[in-house]
Amino acid sequence: MTIPHTVEPRPDTGLYNAKLGVWLFLASEVMLFGALFSSYILLRVGAPEWPQRQLSIPLGTLNTFVLILSSISVVMAWMALKGRDFARFKLWQGTTVLLAVLFITIKGFEYHDKFTHYYVQTQDGRALTGHLDGDPFNLSLARLRASPSPPKEIVFHPDPPRAGHTEAANAHGEALKLELSQITKLEAFGPWRGTFFAVYFVLTGLHALHVIGGIIVLGYFWGPGSRMWRTEPERFTNRVEVGGLYWHFVELVWIFLFPTLYLL
Repeated sequence: MTIPHTVEPRPDTGLYNAKLGVWLFLASEVMLFGALFSSYILLRVGAPEWPQRQLSIPLGTLNTFVLILSSISVVMAWMALKGRDFARFKLWQGTTVLLAVLFITIKGFEYHDKFTHYYVQTQDGRALTGHLDGDPFNLSLARLRASPSPPKEIVFHPDPPRAGHTEAANAHGEALKLELSQITKLEAFGPWRGTFFAVYFVLTGLHALHVIGGIIVLGYFWGPGSRMWRTEPERFTNRVEVGGLYWHFVELVWIFLFPTLYLL
């Protein structure tokens, strides 16, 4: 017994089963990200001030181009199957997976930079941002004081001043030695740093999970799942098309995320 409408379209919708299913799934995804974007708008409109230029625009731009290229390559993979060229499909599908892995790798570097970038406040009222000597990962004042041999001072490398800012303490970004007893606050730029970073990590983290899901699915079609080509080529081509629709959605979400979080 064969499952109907896995290749030929259904008479009621004009779509085969998998394509109908992925469109319904993507509709639920639109509602999910739509709710998150709406929450972002409400939070930003209601905030007395909103951080600007807190993220790496070059890395965000690079990741945007990576996803655009992967969106092209996934279409080329499907077109190769339509042209009965399995070898070319393997090339383009493999390229898509590699580009997706590259996106996650770049995002990992970006996350790592946030968890090694610190905000420091001292008893005399100074508030500095920058990096600690050695770039420790996600260090806090409580963890530093609770260590077996807490240091008496830390070496801090302040950020250079941004345009329109005139902090004298970090005018040249020279290293500062700060006594641990004089520090009142030390925290990395994680989601706890404020509303902006909470929104950033939730939205980009959820998007990254979707990218990882795409890597698994597209990688399966490139690898063990491609055996279906020998027995049911039309059905396999439909599967690849459905995977491509999902990947286009992932790329489209990033097209909205990039300007919203990085540029505005």
